Amino acid sequence: MTTPHISAPSDAFAATCLLPGDPLRAKFIAETFLEDVTCVTSVRNMLGFTGHYKGQPISVMGTGMGMPSCVLYSTELMESFGVKRLVRVGSCGAIHESLKLNDVIVAHSASTDSNMNRRQFAGMDYSSAASPRLLQKLLNYVDTQALPVAVGSVFSTDHFYGSAPEQLKTLQQMGILAVEMESAGLYAAAARHRAQALTVLTVSDNLIHQTQLTPQEREAGFSTMIEITLNALVG
Repeated sequence: MTTPHISAPSDAFAATCLLPGDPLRAKFIAETFLEDVTCVTSVRNMLGFTGHYKGQPISVMGTGMGMPSCVLYSTELMESFGVKRLVRVGSCGAIHESLKLNDVIVAHSASTDSNMNRRQFAGMDYSSAASPRLLQKLLNYVDTQALPVAVGSVFSTDHFYGSAPEQLKTLQQMGILAVEMESAGLYAAAARHRAQALTVLTVSDNLIHQTQLTPQEREAGFSTMIEITLNALVG
């Protein structure tokens, strides 16, 4: 089957798909963690792979940056390729004082400054939240393993640059853990298609202290996030 942005057989993707923004990170995940890996799509160099993790089929597909791109790819995966569980695995900028570089965050909900969800929800504010059963599955795993994972709300922004200085203080007052760019759109898209969605993030930047991971540190930290996510999904 071919969609405008994915060219692959209709059965090319597993029911569970990890969604990093960077297609090269999708390649890294597939080659590092999965067995019997096949590259199933490369349209516009947005790479998608399917393989197995501990005997269970798993796919991984890049989605690009921002809600429009993430929703585009996740919608085609759900509508045309039968994907039922979508887990964003990405980076974020921490704004909570308790969080450090390399910490892992599970986003149970996502606020946003984007108008995307309002346009599809009759102008009202949609409550973008993770799928309860998928969230429970991951939390059960991290609790069993006693892993230090932060759980809370994130903020999905349309603006990588140029945000108003007072915005950070407002987010902190409301207990937001971190800023990223996709989750609110992904959660809404999954709800429309009766699919499950979850976001797991690694803190790559601290927006309070203006610190960030090196490329080498990002790779190591992101690997921890991927291992947690995969083990929770197949457990």
